[in-house]
This record gives sequence, C-alpha cells and structure tokens, in this order.
Amino acid sequence: METNLISDIKKNTAEGKPLRQTFPVLGMSCAACAVSIESMLKSTKGVQDAGVNYANQTAWAKFDKSVKTKDLQNAVRAIGYDLIIDAEDPQHAQQQAQEIEYQLLKKRTIWAVALSIPLIIIGMLFMDGSNYSLPYANWLMMGLSFPVVFILGRKFFVNAFRQARLGKANMDTLVALSTGIAFIFSFFNTVYPEFWHVRGVHPHVYYEAAAVVVAFISIGKLLEGRAKSNTSSALKKLIGWQPKTVHIIRNEIEQELPVAQVLVGDTIMVKPGEKIPVDGAVRSGSSFVDESMISGEPIPVEKRQGDSVFAGTINQKGSFRFEAQKVGGDTILARIIHMVQEAQGSKAPVQKLVDEIAGIFVPIVIGISILTFVAWMIFGGQNAFSHALLTSITVLVIACPCALGLATPTAIMVGIGKGAENNILIKDAESLELAYRVDTVILDKTGTITEGKPAVTDMIWETTTQQQAIERQILYAMEMRSEHPLAEAVVHSLKREEIENTTLDQFESITGLGVSAVKDDIKYFVGNKKLMDDKGIAIGRKLLTETLEWQKQAKTVIYFSSGKQVLAAIGIADQIKSTSQEAIKTLRSRGIEVYMLTGDNEDTAASVAAEVGLLHYKAEVMPSEKAGFVKELQAQGKIVAMVGDGINDSQALAQADVSIAMGKGSDIAMDVAKMTLITSDLNMVPKALKLSGRTVRTIRQNLFWAFVYNLVGIPLAAGVLYSFNGFLLNPMIAGAAMALSSVSVVANSLLLKTGRL
Repeated sequence: METNLISDIKKNTAEGKPLRQTFPVLGMSCAACAVSIESMLKSTKGVQDAGVNYANQTAWAKFDKSVKTKDLQNAVRAIGYDLIIDAEDPQHAQQQAQEIEYQLLKKRTIWAVALSIPLIIIGMLFMDGSNYSLPYANWLMMGLSFPVVFILGRKFFVNAFRQARLGKANMDTLVALSTGIAFIFSFFNTVYPEFWHVRGVHPHVYYEAAAVVVAFISIGKLLEGRAKSNTSSALKKLIGWQPKTVHIIRNEIEQELPVAQVLVGDTIMVKPGEKIPVDGAVRSGSSFVDESMISGEPIPVEKRQGDSVFAGTINQKGSFRFEAQKVGGDTILARIIHMVQEAQGSKAPVQKLVDEIAGIFVPIVIGISILTFVAWMIFGGQNAFSHALLTSITVLVIACPCALGLATPTAIMVGIGKGAENNILIKDAESLELAYRVDTVILDKTGTITEGKPAVTDMIWETTTQQQAIERQILYAMEMRSEHPLAEAVVHSLKREEIENTTLDQFESITGLGVSAVKDDIKYFVGNKKLMDDKGIAIGRKLLTETLEWQKQAKTVIYFSSGKQVLAAIGIADQIKSTSQEAIKTLRSRGIEVYMLTGDNEDTAASVAAEVGLLHYKAEVMPSEKAGFVKELQAQGKIVAMVGDGINDSQALAQADVSIAMGKGSDIAMDVAKMTLITSDLNMVPKALKLSGRTVRTIRQNLFWAFVYNLVGIPLAAGVLYSFNGFLLNPMIAGAAMALSSVSVVANSLLLKTGRL
C-alpha cells in the first residue's frame, strides 16, 4: 500500500530526495487550464516534474527541498488559479470552495438565462424589419446583454486577460473573444448605424448571440460540475467510512475527542454500532465486527483479546477496548483512500497525447477563426463583413477543448472508483489502460490459489466416541503448547468444536519429530510417522491406507497416539480457495493462458493444478526464477499479468506488465503491485481485466466523439455549407453544442458505474 504522505515528506527531506506532493486546485474551467497550470509548475525553479488532472481538480509536483509550497501556489495564482496548501483537511477545503463556486455559478446561470430569454424573443420577433418591430429594440437588447456578458460572464474576461499576460490561452479566451467581439460590433452598430446605411448594408446586432453563449456555457459548466462530482462518489464513500470522533480512555477517564487527536498506544472504547476509528488490537472485551468494506466478506468477524481491528469497520452488538497501533494516514482505510486519490489523479498514456493537443488547441482555433474572417472578407460578396464576423465568432464559440480534456480522466476516475467499490484498488491509470490486453496470467500458488495457511482437512479416530471426548482435550492441550506451525491448524480445528483445555502433567518437544506429554500417568505423542516408528507404535492397516491416499493429495499427515496405539490420524493441507477454480475457468474461457508457479514440490504442484483445472505449472521455482519466467513470456510477445501475495513474488510483480497483489499478502508485494485485491477472492482478477476493457472502451468512445465534434463543428461554424445551401450556424446554437459536448463525455463516463463486473 502507499505509505503516509507526511512521513514520506519528512523522510525524503532528511535524505535530500525530491518531494512529491499533491494539491487540490481551484478555478480550473477547461483542459487547457490544466495544461497552463502544469507548464507553470514545471517552469518554477526547483520543480523537477509536475502534472495536473482536470477531472479531479488536483495537481502534483516533484520538487527539491529549496522549494516552498508557497512558491508553487504563487506560480499558479499568477495565471488566475489557486492551490490549497495549508488546510488541515485539503480535500474538505476544496469541496467547500467548489460548493461555494457551484452555488455562485448556479446563481449566475439563472440570471443569465433569465436575461437571455427576452433577448431571444426580441431578436426573433421585434427587431427592425419584422412585422412587430419594437422602438429602440437595439438599445433595449444592449441593456439586457451587457450584465450577462460583462458582469455574469466577467470571469471569462478576467481569466483570459491573465492567460494573455503570460502568452497563454484557454477556453475562457475563446469565450471572451467571441462574446466580446459580438457585443462590441453590436454596440458600434447601435450607436452609429449610419456607417452601414450609407453603404447600403443593414447594421445587424448580435446581442442575443453574445448573451446566450454565456448562458449556454454556464449551463454546460453547471451540468458538468454536477456530473463530475458523481465521478468521485466512490472516493467520497470511502472517506465517509472514517469516523469523526473517538472515545479515548486516558488516566481511566473516558473522553470524546476528534479522531485526529488519537495517538499510537491510546486505549479506545468502541461501543455497539460504532465505527472503529483507527487500526489496533483488542485488549479487553469481545464483539463481532463487520469488515465487509475492507475484506468484502459479508459475515461479521469475531474479535477477542489480541485480534486486530481496522479503521472504518463497524462494531456490532458487543463492546471492547483496543490499543491504537496505526493512526492518521497509516491506517489501512487511509492508505486505501490515498491510493485511490493518487490513482484517480494519474494519467493514462493516451492522456499525454490529448494534453499536447489541448495545449495547442486554443491557438489553432483562434487561427482558424482569423482565417475564416479573412476568407469571408475576400470571397463573401455583398454581406462579406457581416458573414465574416458571424462565422469567425461561431468558430470561437463552438470549439471545445473541454470535451477532449475530460474524455480520458473522467473515464479513469469512474473506472478506478468502480474498482474500489468492488475491492479492486488500482494504483495508476497506466495499469488500468493496459490490463485489458493481458493474454497470459501467472498465479502464485500459496496465498493466491490456496489460502496460504495450513488447515485440517481430515481427522480419523480409532477409538470410541466416549474415549475421544477425553483424548481430544489432551490433543488440544498438547497442540496449544506446541510451537510447530502445523499445531496451530489442529488447535484452530478443535477450537471450532469448542473443546475444553485440560492440564498436562508433563510436556516435551521432540525436535524434528513432534511433541510428547503425560496425563494421568499415560504418555501421549503427536508427530510424524517417523516418531511413531521410533517409539514402536504400530499404525493400523486401514489407517495407513487412508493416510497414504492423503499423501498422494499432497497433504501432510500427523499422528496422535498413546504409548501403545495410534489414536487418530490428521491430514493437513494448504486448502485451495473456493473461488480459485471458477476464476481460472473464467480466465481460460476468455482465451487467456494461465500458469501457476510455486516453490513447492512436483507432487503438490501437480495435485493443486489438477484440482483447479490448470494445464500449465512449474514447481520448485525460486523467487528470481519467477521473474525470469515472466521475461521469457514477454520475449514471446505476451502481455503478462502476475498475481502474488508474498515477498518472494515481488521481483516477478515488478517485472510483469500488469502486477496484482492479494490484499492479505505482504506489504512489499502490495507496494510493488499496480493493483491490489482487498479480498482473497481470485474472481477479482478476471473482474479487474474486464473493468480495464470497459474503461478503455469508454475512453475511446469519449475521444472519438470529442474529436468528431470538433472536426465537424468547426467547419460548419466556418460556413463550409453556405455555398451549397446557404446554411450558416447561429452562434447561439454553437454555444449550446459546445456546452453539451462536455456534458455528453462526462455522462458517457458515468455509464461505467452501471452494470456488474
């Protein structure tokens, strides 16, 4: 998992390494804005690299310790935007600022629409030359449009001016130029109509066009803002799992404090129905805890003394006290949230090309607008100037870099959010974009296909039921005191039967063989067959036949005996997960080759492969050989996904094209992997690949429509159809089309939320 950002900063500063920090951004209105901010950050002295994500309104920068965050903020403020750098909860501060801006935009939009409606009516029905001409119509329209363009649309002009001072341009530049020119031209025709009359030309005005463009773009921004807020709903849901307050016991006094004040080592009381605030271990009391939001398992987990509890999980009916062990950004929930935030802010490789296009889009559109004006002035005939002005304004209005800028990041945000809702944590956009191309999946055996810990699969007793009651207690007591890893499996199995512990008169560990104990003057042994042979204890034919069959199934066999006879035989194995066979079948049905790699012996590997339906496997593989096998497959042109959970898998995970860690595995595996499955359910692997395919398909759809919109819209706006059918696109319609293009892209991305993986 990602480490705590604050601790990373302190560590890196001490070591002189560059810092990498993410900041919420305020004021971005289009993809070209993101490009401008990114270039300003990169040009700041001491910044090594930077990136901006328009969809989730964040910026990141990698910089050396000589740079202060205030320097970054000032650089961004110089072009009309802002970074949140000092807030205790930056995301909350950003949400508040965005909510305030959204409400202001809503008011501006309502007023713009209210003032534009009479403008449209006058322009259509009461202009000079109509049957119902209105005296002073131009002056009335000027009075109605002025507040729309220069007061309600003031932000477009302010931002455009700030960009122009630095030789940059964005969508605000297009809107300011188009509406400003339309208003100024209309104002000239209203004040001095004789200039055109003496030339035999009617002085047209475009007040309604200028105002309606502002109104439509404002509506589009309002709809886009609402839709974009839905793209991060999964992240908001995760953040919502974090409780705000906590009951801390200090000096035997219980007090309710903000969760931010919890320190490692604090004792915390959790009452029925409360969310657990931080990670820790139970010290007293017991309860059942709903861990479904982390594990995906619907059944509450029993928690007793010594058991771990995790932030965001929900206590059921009992109450208990636990010691805080991981707080703040170190909790599993906080790291999950941080990972999702980082992933949603990352860029897919295709986005780099789109960013380059967005960066030059506005200057190209302005150039096309100027060429359109010149062409109409040369070839436009009697109404050349009027048509030249109308078409050049329409070109500026209809061109939209926003649809291009939103096409990839909104799909990535929704896709990563959809993954988080399904217990698939995606660390970066690149892996999400690549995963659908995977044609080969390598699975580690232990902890991936299997449970990763030994469990009792079989237990046969040679004695009567009445005798077993006492003998089971003795076996339980002996294994409780044993330090052998397999003893824990036996203890766990007998604990489910609610066997009571008993006192042993004597206990001894026999190295490499097992353990012995004395109870009521009878000596008992638990161990392997060699121990039974060394002690001269015979194993019955029927029992021996059964245990030989277990060994063929790669199970470990231990015996429980008195000094005279074997009382029971126990089969222990690392059990195959219930979902492994289904997951492998699903992958193979999609034409994906599946391999299993394991350090276990050939017999165990063959047994597991046969049980789950695997055709390809390799046994007795060293960690370095796993990475080598990945390279071999890649050399054959295959796109390889590696799925593992242990430190021994980390090298292969790093080598693979797509790396997936099982969530209950080692921290190193999860650090290296680009995806982490929170649950131990292997079915999440084909679901992750399917999610990648759906996300990439959505990106392609978005980019297709964004490019088609501009490729078709700009020539129409320039008037290419005029010579054929006399069609000229009205700037008002162009404004509506531009606004809807961004909304349609976001809406298409939101469709990713629907349907099951």
